[in-house]
Amino acid sequence: MNHSYRTLRRDETFSGEFTDRKSRFIASFVHTETEEEARAFLAAEKKKYYDARHHVSAYVIRGKEGAPDIVHSSDDGEPSGTAGKPVLDVITGADLKDVVMVVTRYFGGTLLGTGGLVRAYSGAAAEALRNAGIVEMRPAVQLTLVFNYPLEGKVRRLAEEAGAVLESTEYTEKVRFFMRIGEADADSFSRSLVEGTQGQIEIMRKNVGFFPFDVL
Repeated sequence: MNHSYRTLRRDETFSGEFTDRKSRFIASFVHTETEEEARAFLAAEKKKYYDARHHVSAYVIRGKEGAPDIVHSSDDGEPSGTAGKPVLDVITGADLKDVVMVVTRYFGGTLLGTGGLVRAYSGAAAEALRNAGIVEMRPAVQLTLVFNYPLEGKVRRLAEEAGAVLESTEYTEKVRFFMRIGEADADSFSRSLVEGTQGQIEIMRKNVGFFPFDVL
């Protein structure tokens, strides 16, 4: 399976703003997995800020199945290289993929010059990045753990030590933990559970795929 990568939390919009000589630069930053989604987000931002002068955009879409990443930026009428590239540089500098950022500019009446535009677009993008919820998508295994109630504390401790993420819990005649753990750690975690509970646990493996883990 491919290597881990960093992206934004799904279904959230992260924003930032920069002002220079009455020009406002409003950055909006979201998770996206296709160019179609990225273009739809840009269209939504244009509609939201319909009276703005520019809507600069940049995105990086992770290449699937060994294909190269899709990298795009647009100056949207600003002087070449002063807007889209600075926004893209913030994204790539943070090593993020499957993301799109749109920076909307309201012109304040004073020309900022090329250097001023670069600083402003970079500043708005950096502010959105500072406010962003970043996760690391890692190859992971989903596990279902079934055990008797007296073992719950021990299983929780072993899971915490292994870095496993508890997704949900079910209490019936036994306790069921639905968890995910990095693929590379799944075997050692399973062994520690069997040893720690003296074999009094049932471990069922489910899906293997990319799952989000918080970046500390």
